Amino acid sequence: MVMIEKQSDNVENKEVNISEESNISENISLEEDQIIESKETSVEDHESSGENNEKINSEDLKNTISNNDARLEQLEKEHETLKSQYVRIAADFDNFRKRQSRDQDDLKIQLVSKALTAILPIVDNFERARQQLKPESEEAQTLHRSYQGLYKQLVEVLKQQGVAPMRVVGQHFDPNLHEAVLREPSEEFNEDIITEELQRGYHLDGKVLRHALVKVSMGPGQQNSQQRDEKDKVEEDIDSESTISEVN
Repeated sequence: MVMIEKQSDNVENKEVNISEESNISENISLEEDQIIESKETSVEDHESSGENNEKINSEDLKNTISNNDARLEQLEKEHETLKSQYVRIAADFDNFRKRQSRDQDDLKIQLVSKALTAILPIVDNFERARQQLKPESEEAQTLHRSYQGLYKQLVEVLKQQGVAPMRVVGQHFDPNLHEAVLREPSEEFNEDIITEELQRGYHLDGKVLRHALVKVSMGPGQQNSQQRDEKDKVEEDIDSESTISEVN
């Protein structure tokens, strides 16, 4: 009897153990299912987060590219502005340099012209003396040769400075070069032709240093016309006087 009870107890214990084992296996399977679900959920979450990150990175890249393009365009505009300013400043400086050089040349010419113009009357006096004086004695000829030597030396210095005399007789009158002092009729020269040089004119490097004082022809026939006018005037005066005497 006692053995039967023991066996029944063993059977019950075995059943309990079997039920416990089945519960354990069920719990294990439930845990495995939960782990698998959690893994699947984490994978899905990771994939969704990856897609979101890719979208965010793509938008950031687009914004960065857009900002870089805008910045590049702004820098190109600034470059063009600075380039145009540089070109303008370089041109202004070049013009300033040329203007300064031209002003210096003009000032140099003005100073030289002023000095040479003051010397020209001395040259005129030498030329008048050469034309008027005719030395006869040996002493006078020696003196004449001495100042003629000085005159040639002075003319050579003027030539070295770029001074050249004008040749005007027989030339057409030009107010830019000549100054007419007298106008008279001439049977030899046509109208506005220079017949005589009263004071020599000079050039300085192609520019007028001093205008020539000249006598200009009025042309042939002008003298006869003038004489006829004077004769007509005299006859008119005589006629008027005779008319007055008859009235009286």
